[in-house]
Amino acid sequence: MNDAGPAFAAAGLWIIDLDGVVWLTGEPLGDAAGAVALLRARGARVAFATNNSAPTTGTLLARLARIGIEAVASDLVTSARAAASLLEPGQTVRMLAEDGMAEALADRGVRTSEAGPHHAAVVGWSHHFDFATLASTADAARSSGRLVATNVDPTHPTPEGLQPGSGALVAAVATASGVTPEVAGKPHAPLAALLRRQFGFADGADGVVLVGDQPDTDGRLAERLGIPFALVDSGVTAPGTPARACPVALRAADLPTLVGRVLDG
Repeated sequence: MNDAGPAFAAAGLWIIDLDGVVWLTGEPLGDAAGAVALLRARGARVAFATNNSAPTTGTLLARLARIGIEAVASDLVTSARAAASLLEPGQTVRMLAEDGMAEALADRGVRTSEAGPHHAAVVGWSHHFDFATLASTADAARSSGRLVATNVDPTHPTPEGLQPGSGALVAAVATASGVTPEVAGKPHAPLAALLRRQFGFADGADGVVLVGDQPDTDGRLAERLGIPFALVDSGVTAPGTPARACPVALRAADLPTLVGRVLDG
């Protein structure tokens, strides 16, 4: 174990990414449930932070339960919730995203409509993307002067390999509209603020660590929060790939390997 090991072993809050760390499109990566159970048995709280805005809270909780991880809504922080926090109740937006974003906007009291006028365009990951949708979403961004993006991840890990992520859609809308996106998800300030509020810690707090598969998002978020980052090679980052975007305190093949190494000392 390197010098970061004791900090992880003593951590009271583990913030763990989902896609590429716990699962790939819902299929568990090794014994992720066993790793979470070991952390909880040691008294740590395990929370989950995802840039995937497509699933609803209920869907995420059901997926976790299906692989043996019990969780509640307050254990989750999503880019959809972070994006919704940038809008005000009563506003109307043109949304290019899926059910998780729609749920977050509704809970925030923000109305979605294809017809204008709009206060903003909101873009997240979606299968439903074609030229007509691009045109109408770009028009809403252009007319309102505001484009809110859940995240700009270029890819999304799946068992079949990397697929286009939200960043590809956001780039298209930004290019067509000429509006610079306000990005809510990892590693940006809105999601960091949501984590601080929901779990009650300050930047640089002892006892908080973050685990993810992407240095550019998870790692830079940990750097923003001033907490140690552990990189796992089970998602976007291939084994042996240098992690230059941020400091990496620990690195392991996957979450079970990381947790086993930390807890075994």
